[in-house]
Amino acid sequence: MSADTEPPVGAGRRSELDVLRALVVLGLVFFHAALVFSPDDDFYVKNPQTSGAVTVLAGFGVVWAMPMLFLVAGLGARHSIRHRGPAGFARERLLRLGVPLVFGTLVLCPLPQWLRLRAADSGYDEPYWRFWPRFLTVRPDLADFPFVLEGDHFETGHLWFVVLLLAFCLLLAPVARQLAAAAGYVVPTLRRHPVLLLLPALPLTAVNALLGMEEGFAGWNRWAYLLFLLLGFALADDEQVRALTRRAAVPVGVLGLVLFAGTAPGFVAGDDPFTAWTPFALFTRALFGAAGWCWVLAILGLLDRPRNGTARAGGGTEGTRGRDRILHRALRYGALAALPLYVLHQPVVVVFAYGVVGWSVPAAVKYAVIVLSSLAVIFTIHEFGVRRTRVTRFLFGMRTVSPARPVPAATRTGPPPPTTS
Repeated sequence: MSADTEPPVGAGRRSELDVLRALVVLGLVFFHAALVFSPDDDFYVKNPQTSGAVTVLAGFGVVWAMPMLFLVAGLGARHSIRHRGPAGFARERLLRLGVPLVFGTLVLCPLPQWLRLRAADSGYDEPYWRFWPRFLTVRPDLADFPFVLEGDHFETGHLWFVVLLLAFCLLLAPVARQLAAAAGYVVPTLRRHPVLLLLPALPLTAVNALLGMEEGFAGWNRWAYLLFLLLGFALADDEQVRALTRRAAVPVGVLGLVLFAGTAPGFVAGDDPFTAWTPFALFTRALFGAAGWCWVLAILGLLDRPRNGTARAGGGTEGTRGRDRILHRALRYGALAALPLYVLHQPVVVVFAYGVVGWSVPAAVKYAVIVLSSLAVIFTIHEFGVRRTRVTRFLFGMRTVSPARPVPAATRTGPPPPTTS
């Protein structure tokens, strides 16, 4: 089924969030390829020579990228629940997230683990078909909710994002109406007192500081991501809050940079900033949580700029309208491809890294080969192996139905979450 059968992007859709979401997913190719050269991360495959500079540069991404995906998912959840109801929302998320989660865990996640074993031990020669059932040998582990299965080799790998998002959506559905009603009291207060836009930094600092940061979840505590999703749900694209966010974007962004710079001593020296209980480590984690909210808020405001109303209304030259159509199709393609590309990207990166790290060439050349090859392959797989058939679209969480009826304008007030495409 071609992308042309998808419902068109609505007039009220915030296309900049579609772009941001797609860029974050593509940025993960660059990020995970960089971990091959980082000394501080237990990535599947490691280059013989590593550099601490990679860790520093990666920090500029982890402080905002995954939190942004959860916040946008919460924003979309509000609109989805309003349109489908809580029960319909839960069913839709089980299909659109649960199916690719199960498929990816069974088919894609074993490969990086197998390559990890081969990279760590040159004498390891177990064939993949024998490793695969050992990977799937699991036992319950309810203490690590929502990661309720564990095994000697089993992992959800990069699909931790899908696990958390699905669990949080199912937790949200039964209380969504009550939360929406509570938000109805909070949002007017924000309009009167814009400084309260910074208030969510407090629970985020508390969660990160007191519960600890989790390296396996892009540096944040898993429950901090729930807060980002709930914040997106509560704000729900309120027009006046958006206007406040636009005005506050620059000063809040500067504040975020200052707070993030303040975390540097804690990450470079001293006790483990992720889990230690020393005052210095607690302070570092708290600053990181506050910086993350400031960065997310600033990026939302900076991206939310007025568009060219004439072009949207159909005016302008033929060339301008042609560029708008091309841009429209590109935005739609990126929005629909976000989840499949996410599910595909890490195993592909690991495969190329495994084949490249042994080369006798500069690290920059290896990195470029890993990134460019991975991007080419995941887009090729998506284009020819995912989006063109009903079965593969279903397995990767894409819509498989015929063109949808036009959605009433009242229901098209914001973007879907990262996985509704």
